Amino acid sequence: GTVVVTKDKAALWTDSRYWTQAERQLDCNWELQRTTWIESIGLWILEAVPVGANISLDPFLFSIDTWNSYSRALHGSGRTLLPIETNLVDQVWGDQRPPPASSEIYSLPAAFTGSSWQEKVAGIRQQMEQNIRRPTAVLLSGLEETAWLFNLRGDDIPYNPVFYSYTLLTNTSISLFVDKARLSAAARQSLQAGCPGPLCVELQDYGQARAHLRRYAQGNVTVWLGTEYTTYGLYGVIPQEKLLEDSYSPVMLAKAVKNTKEQELLRAAHVRDAVAVIQYLLWLEKMVPQGQVDEFSGAEHIDGLRRAQEYSHGPSFQSISASG
Repeated sequence: GTVVVTKDKAALWTDSRYWTQAERQLDCNWELQRTTWIESIGLWILEAVPVGANISLDPFLFSIDTWNSYSRALHGSGRTLLPIETNLVDQVWGDQRPPPASSEIYSLPAAFTGSSWQEKVAGIRQQMEQNIRRPTAVLLSGLEETAWLFNLRGDDIPYNPVFYSYTLLTNTSISLFVDKARLSAAARQSLQAGCPGPLCVELQDYGQARAHLRRYAQGNVTVWLGTEYTTYGLYGVIPQEKLLEDSYSPVMLAKAVKNTKEQELLRAAHVRDAVAVIQYLLWLEKMVPQGQVDEFSGAEHIDGLRRAQEYSHGPSFQSISASG
């Protein structure tokens, strides 16, 4: 969802899956808006916020594209869009804020990848050389980009096998910004096997990404990034003339093209999942006439059947089931 808080109003935009929940959980301080379009959020802001006022966003929670969409929605309205360095929600959390993710970041076995991370890095560097602008670095902000590039997986976001990270890949160096303490021994060994050298991954603190990028951008460099996934907070430290912007980074596009091994594994995964679904349908045929099952117990049962299949790491979203 998206929230806008003004001096005297607060509104939540979310899609139809959450309207019932929102109506139950929001108190009278809140308005529920039943759309998700940036244009409609912009129109609400224009009504709720006077001319001459500032509208602030945390630049690390919005991509370049999303920022630009808000900018267009407010353009010429006499209201100014500003990045706000201190996230006010973090301050309101106080010590109630959930702890940062702490589970292990692990390497995906070679049998599941089809190509090593070194091969992937070499492929991206080749694209950098072939590009007419000859970029000196690729910046990765999307979590799935870094996870794919290094064949690493984590558990930082429910239902997503990713971990908080940024990557800056240059012609001669690789910087991975991550909570180093969470990398498994095998993952760390895999990343640093080529040290020192151009295939050595330098591990840096997650919080250092922006400062490192700012220093890097002072040189004679060109940084290649994808506007759909790069945060506006990182984008803001690179001078405009040193940017090569595409909708998607070369890593996101390479990730989208599945190699033979990945295609084979995708098909095998769907066969295993089909087995679980067929078992579930048989179970439903038996149990529903007895009045022994409701939507929730049904969802829990299919999760269990999927877990019993080999290589299962859990569902990609909470099971959605309905009856009647």
